[in-house]
Amino acid sequence: MPDVMIEVENLGIEFFRSRRRNLSLREMVLKGRSTAPSQTFWALKGVSFTVGHGEAVGLVGSNGTGKSTLLKTIAGVLIPDEGEARVHGGVAPLIELTGGFLGELTARENIYLTAGLHGLRREQVDERFDEIVDFAGPQVRDGLEMPFRHFSSGMQVRLGFAVITTLDEPIILVDEVLAVGDAAFKEKCYKRMESLLAQDKTLFLVSHSEGDLRRFCTRGIYLRRGELVDDGPMDAVLKHYTKDNSAS
Repeated sequence: MPDVMIEVENLGIEFFRSRRRNLSLREMVLKGRSTAPSQTFWALKGVSFTVGHGEAVGLVGSNGTGKSTLLKTIAGVLIPDEGEARVHGGVAPLIELTGGFLGELTARENIYLTAGLHGLRREQVDERFDEIVDFAGPQVRDGLEMPFRHFSSGMQVRLGFAVITTLDEPIILVDEVLAVGDAAFKEKCYKRMESLLAQDKTLFLVSHSEGDLRRFCTRGIYLRRGELVDDGPMDAVLKHYTKDNSAS
């Protein structure tokens, strides 16, 4: 296992402020291009840091400061416009938990599909199937042959969390998903996260919950308007972030 699991170097992500409208055929012939505004902004700019093997890092910042964008770039969902994000090892992305699930397939079929997309062989899914379903809860077990789209949003998220956290990947990316479900299920999620960290996994957590950040993370990274402004012990970074918020 390498000492450094995540390397982010001079990372920049640029977005359009408004979506360009589609051109009609007549507009393409007469104008050749859209007259829609093409103003851009940098969701992330000049961000650099490394995360070592077994570190638990909490990412803080106000809404719209690039936290989720950074996580998606590390996960390989977004391609940077500047710099790069290098990941040394597989990733278990607890970001959009139901993103890989298909509504017309049954819950059972979706378990095999999603786990397979993350690299598990069918025999491996067979071995973990009961563990996944037991964690997701009795409602999910009772609905295994039901189309996924008929599940409540809570049941969908439970199943997504159960599948992704059974993966063997060394890096876990978490974006505001620990607050799912009722108090009992939330505590199950917490215990599962603590179990994963006890296995020396590397954690990168986005959360607005100071309790969650202090519970799971020893190091903090603070983003403000897309730029990295602090990187240090979790408590110190939270104090910096809280001070900035109270002053604004």
